[in-house]
Amino acid sequence: MSKRGDGLQNKGKRGSRRAAAERSGATSRRTKSSSGKKKVKRGGDKKPSSPFWRWTKRLAIGGTVAAVLAGIFLVFAVGFAARSIPSFYQLKATQNAQTILVRARDGSEIVEIGPSFGEWIDHKDIPDNMKNAMIAVEDKRFHSHLGVDPIRLTGALIEGITGTRARLGGTSTITQQLARNVFLNNNRTIDRKAREAVLAMALEWKFSKEQILELYLNKVYFGGGAYGIDSASRKFFSHPAKELSVAEASIIAGLVKAPSRYSPTADVQAAVDRAQVVLRLMREQGYITADQASVDVGTVELKQQTGQNSVRYFTDWALPQLDILLPETFEPIEVWTTLDVGMQRAATASIESNTPEGTQGALVSLDRDGAILAMVGGTDYVETNFNRATNAMRQPGSSWKLFVYLAALEAGYTPTDDVKDVPVTIDGWSPRNSSGRNIGDTTLRTSFAYSINTVAAQLGNEVGFGTVASMARRFGITTPVSTYPSMVLGSSEVRLIDMTRAFAAVSAKGMAVEPYGITRVTTASGDLLYEHKKARENALVPDYVAAGITDLLQAAVQTGTGKAAQIGRPVAGKTGTTSSNKDGWFVGFSSGITTGVWMGRDDARAVRGLQGGRAPAQAFAAYMRYAVKDRPIEKFDIELNLPEWQLEPDEEYLLGDPDDYYFIDEDGNLVEPGRRDPSESPFGVEGERPGGEGAEPPPAASEDFLEQATGGELPSDGDPPPPPRPPPIEVPTPSRPQGAQGLNDGQ
Repeated sequence: MSKRGDGLQNKGKRGSRRAAAERSGATSRRTKSSSGKKKVKRGGDKKPSSPFWRWTKRLAIGGTVAAVLAGIFLVFAVGFAARSIPSFYQLKATQNAQTILVRARDGSEIVEIGPSFGEWIDHKDIPDNMKNAMIAVEDKRFHSHLGVDPIRLTGALIEGITGTRARLGGTSTITQQLARNVFLNNNRTIDRKAREAVLAMALEWKFSKEQILELYLNKVYFGGGAYGIDSASRKFFSHPAKELSVAEASIIAGLVKAPSRYSPTADVQAAVDRAQVVLRLMREQGYITADQASVDVGTVELKQQTGQNSVRYFTDWALPQLDILLPETFEPIEVWTTLDVGMQRAATASIESNTPEGTQGALVSLDRDGAILAMVGGTDYVETNFNRATNAMRQPGSSWKLFVYLAALEAGYTPTDDVKDVPVTIDGWSPRNSSGRNIGDTTLRTSFAYSINTVAAQLGNEVGFGTVASMARRFGITTPVSTYPSMVLGSSEVRLIDMTRAFAAVSAKGMAVEPYGITRVTTASGDLLYEHKKARENALVPDYVAAGITDLLQAAVQTGTGKAAQIGRPVAGKTGTTSSNKDGWFVGFSSGITTGVWMGRDDARAVRGLQGGRAPAQAFAAYMRYAVKDRPIEKFDIELNLPEWQLEPDEEYLLGDPDDYYFIDEDGNLVEPGRRDPSESPFGVEGERPGGEGAEPPPAASEDFLEQATGGELPSDGDPPPPPRPPPIEVPTPSRPQGAQGLNDGQ
């Protein structure tokens, strides 16, 4: 082999020996390492990175990429939102809802419903005090952020994690609040907050700070229906916002956090305390001096509120009718009503002062044409806005006897007719009187005045319980009416406004009365949208029936259970008390005004001592003394001009036996009874007298007949028998319901 080949071979051997040596060294090092001896580090080796740092690097890179992408997305989102936002002038012209100004009978303002926007005030005309107060309390970094305040947002996140309450104020900036008020709602969701932030930045993109603050101060809600500082200033201080003082501005700025809690009309002290916080923040941020911060906000003159909380019972009943009366409109309107402010105050006072402790009371008062003069649905609207005058259904007790006696009078009874107060059982039902005894023979007038239950039961059974129910329907009762025998004592539930309407129809001499509360509606500029028209007259009962029931109602107040309702002038009315004194009623009228009063508990529990002739009658009298003070005294028309079918039987009796009548023919000659041919002589053939020669001529009319014919008086040889009445109406009477036995108040 050549030398070159030997060289290659030797080189290969050396390479093999080197590889073997390296393997041997590695084994040696591993052996040494395992034996605890110090490892030998080669100069070219590097320390490998730990998993923590590798993941930190990856997250940093990923987060940076995500942040960049999110930033790009946010920029595009804000840009698109800015393009979709209406222009500044479009936002100025936008209103959120309709304003309804309610006026009383005399035109005075009683309440304003819905938002009120006041006059739009440009940024340059808004007092600096107002701008500074709002920025100090709501967004002190307003002039430096881009719609969202990172510092406040970070504080909110820390609070959410730690659960502390160190952060002052909310997270929303003025711009965010504007975005929420104009474009969004108040839902507390992450989605809504995200959209709020995007819209806030879009507003900052599109509008200047001055424009944003102008929009905010003219649109933010300050409570009581007031939107914008001008509306709030006029509502609370009776002057435009351009005249706001430092103290007044601090009160208005303090309302934004909780308008209902800090409203000066609801709680003056709470409003003052909140205003002091605003003043302190203004001083800390350099907007006012220490002297200005010590202004006594309590000296601020607040606007006197002309409305009463009880007025809301009336407006809650009347205003929903606008949906039917008016075409769809969103412009501000003025509603002129029938409510009398003085009578409403008197009604409220009478209910508050006469309602027993722990009970509720309600009152409705109608004019002779159905116009509602006053309405009280409870003792306190703020405590409970349930309207017991129009919505509550309660048993009327003996006030229901109005319909029983109306049916009896229409069937032929008169107030002076004799009736009997005796024990009676109808289909297993035995009513009893509140006195526990029976007086026997009496008159219809007395039985009504003293609310005798047994007589009412007999009358209802005679005319028919269905007839009584029909009479109630005729007079405006809209609730279900049963035809069980106990219905004559008021077992069917009714509404106070319906019962008052029925008595008003009696006051109107039997003509139908339809309650109404709105006389006309106009736009803010005076254009007429609606005007009430007088309803067509509709007679419910003949005038003699109306006169008869008025006679009975007057007797109930003069001598019966309603004496407490006397007011020094003619009053007609009826009491009502249900079993166990759960309900007390008095409904009556005087001088063209009809008023109904109810008292009781909402849970229908018994009230000790509650009777219609006591507290309800006293509340009626207290109110009516004021209500009729400027009206002339009116006597009731109780003269009964009975129809012929009621008079004819008496006339026939007074004229005697029809067989004894003598008639005259057209020539004035007497005609004998039974002779049909008037040409026949009453004296026989050839002038002979009947009976032959010397017979006496037929007797002339009796003296009694002549006395009656010439208007004289008959000899009194006994009272004439009573006129016959129509036969009783036979109606099936179903079995008595449970609990009917207790409906025997007699009040």
